[in-house]
Amino acid sequence: MHRVGYLILSAALVTGCASTPATKPSAARTAPIAISSNPYPSTYQPRKVPPTLIRGATVLTGTGERLDDADILIVDGHIKAVGRGLEAPADAQIVDGHNRWVTPGLIDVHSHLGVYPSPAVRGNSDGNEASNPVTANVWAEHSVWPEDPGFTTARIGGITSMQILPGSANLIGGRSVVLKNVPSVTYQGMKFPGAPQGLKMACGENPKRVYGSDKKFPETRMGNVAGYRAQWIEAQEYARDQAEYERKLAAGDKDPKPVKRDLRLDTLAGVLRGEILVHQHCYRADEMATVIDMSKEFNYHVAAFHHASEAYKISNLLAENHVCAAMWADWWGFKMESYDGIPENIALVDAAPGGCAIVHSDSEEGIQRLNQEAAKAMAVGRRAGLTIAPEHAITWLTANPAKSLGILDKTGTLEPGKMADVVVWSGDPFSVYSKAAQVYNDGWLAYDRTDPAHQPRTDFELGEVPAPGSDR
Repeated sequence: MHRVGYLILSAALVTGCASTPATKPSAARTAPIAISSNPYPSTYQPRKVPPTLIRGATVLTGTGERLDDADILIVDGHIKAVGRGLEAPADAQIVDGHNRWVTPGLIDVHSHLGVYPSPAVRGNSDGNEASNPVTANVWAEHSVWPEDPGFTTARIGGITSMQILPGSANLIGGRSVVLKNVPSVTYQGMKFPGAPQGLKMACGENPKRVYGSDKKFPETRMGNVAGYRAQWIEAQEYARDQAEYERKLAAGDKDPKPVKRDLRLDTLAGVLRGEILVHQHCYRADEMATVIDMSKEFNYHVAAFHHASEAYKISNLLAENHVCAAMWADWWGFKMESYDGIPENIALVDAAPGGCAIVHSDSEEGIQRLNQEAAKAMAVGRRAGLTIAPEHAITWLTANPAKSLGILDKTGTLEPGKMADVVVWSGDPFSVYSKAAQVYNDGWLAYDRTDPAHQPRTDFELGEVPAPGSDR
């Protein structure tokens, strides 16, 4: 049996050699190396649903506008129209919005759901590749467990999209991914179509504590900055070599030497080309200013500083450089670099001309009540003499995070043509008494507080019966 197979294979090889002209080795080497720019593509597909008309609600559009007694028409998963007295198609589902408020779906720009899922056990801890100060080669999406029950509880809180980041042990921790908050058994089925990836970087105490404690580099803040700069210098050289290789190919060079591929430098060069957006964990004002200078030195842009406890000290500098600050309402004092945080931080960053304030969670619990975190910041701002209307504050949870993630053209506001990511609230979303009544993702009713058929439950809840009158 093996002998026959060998003879057939030998004959085929002889025939092939006799009938096919020999390929010159140099000709084979001139073909460019094909590298996919999207090797793990989104497979997310919006569900086909009938039109929906939400009628008579108080609408915060996310553009700074408030409309009372207004309607929202959703057709084919997109916002068709927002206004008063809209006509419903014959097959439309009608939702009574009277005494209710409607906002765009909330977006959490800083989450670790899926990479630090529940239950929080060692076997599930996949959020931080802390084996090296620089791990720009890793992608958070390759750790996302899409069946994390935290995605469900976040949906109940009105979260329709989120950025999943690596942890903050490293100087450069790897790529982030933006997800639609929909049920799926693969992360590709949640991956936000067309959303840029981010790069997670970290300032200050974390890198120097994690690595410096073992007398490894870096153990100081000056070591942190030297570490970043060395990486950007390498990335510039890598990008320059790639460009030279492509130039030679285009010029007809018969035997150009391709650049050896490096996953770490692929990521960093992607930042320098503007394809990957930098999201930097950073608390102190002086360090944020240093990073802004460094971004100018190497010609890249910081999309947002995260946590940013001292952002209020440099609010004008952030605004002038078009950098957002993603902040907590009142977390402070848990380590030295967070001790100068103040509860007015969000309101003061927002008050700077052109300021971009974002409320984020960095918490599997806080993500369930992001609207209440924003309400805290509104209340503190009011006491400081900064009156912030609901129609403006909602941008901290919708338009501004969408802007920092590079998806504002797709979601974050209730404007015709955008994804119908919509939350119907039982009342003013900045009231502690209000809850998300219905949550739509691309027009699909992903959650309905009044209908058990639209209250998805996780595997960890199978067999459990919610108590009468409970939220679950």
